[in-house]
Amino acid sequence: MSALALRGPARVVVLQHRRVLWITGALALAGMALVAVAWWVTSTAATTFSGTGCSVRHTVHGCGIPVRHFLSVELHFNHLLGYAGVAMMILPAVVGLFVAGPMIGRELEDGTYRLSWSQSVTPTRWLAAKLAVPAVLTVAGVSVLSAVYAWAWSRARGTNYPVQWFEPQVYGAMGPAPVGYALLCLALGALAAVLIRRTLPAMAVTAVAYAAVVLVMNSVRSGLWPMRTDTTALGREFRYPSEASDVSVGWMTGGGTRLDDATCVSAGDFDGCMARHGAAAQYVDYHPASHFWPLQLIETGILLVLAAAAVAVAFRVLRRSHG
Repeated sequence: MSALALRGPARVVVLQHRRVLWITGALALAGMALVAVAWWVTSTAATTFSGTGCSVRHTVHGCGIPVRHFLSVELHFNHLLGYAGVAMMILPAVVGLFVAGPMIGRELEDGTYRLSWSQSVTPTRWLAAKLAVPAVLTVAGVSVLSAVYAWAWSRARGTNYPVQWFEPQVYGAMGPAPVGYALLCLALGALAAVLIRRTLPAMAVTAVAYAAVVLVMNSVRSGLWPMRTDTTALGREFRYPSEASDVSVGWMTGGGTRLDDATCVSAGDFDGCMARHGAAAQYVDYHPASHFWPLQLIETGILLVLAAAAVAVAFRVLRRSHG
């Protein structure tokens, strides 16, 4: 976003924080380059390993070193995806802290906002510019980073160390949810800043609020979309669904009544206890990989509603305080 193409408060926001914007953009590009290079190294190692005639599953004499090297490269790529996922989960908090602190909180605390308001810029327009610029950059930047992560994750699925879609650091780095979290943190930062009007306390409140949102969403996520249930008759081999997030496993009677998980745990004769309670099958409630997008879209919708509510409250507080 070029500052020369902008006018009014938005241009001032870009000029004020251009150094931070350039550094952030450079770090994002460096991260994407690192992931791309890491996959290039991994795919090159796979090509080289396939030319040796060795196999990971059936290692023969003379293949020990090639196998260890190949698996080591894939394991490092797996670790990189884990670190990248954690970074993507931290990114929304960084956005919120920046808005709550240097962008809004500091101006309200130091009183420098009066200079803008004395130049025919209303408080509402001032806050709108403070939110619009980071919102546009956040949506664009986080969307690209999320797409790059999804591309890398799809490549890792064919390795010996795949990462599952339902792992928190993976789920939180792909799809529209990262954008929703980033926009919510932006809104929480703005609300904390106009309410507290002090930089450090506003940043602290934003961080705590984001952590609370993450904990709540992680605890309710499995209930955002109806789970699928598979049953296996007792005596038959029980198999977990492939690439699925299993939510709960237990037993049920022939009539479909579910038994409490602790019913026969402490019983000396487990099979006899199950028979006395009429257990006929074992069940598993789970989310298959196809539920990724419904869960993501519903969660993102919730986050955007919360973000809109936080922004509305922030504008209301600012108007009541300064007219």
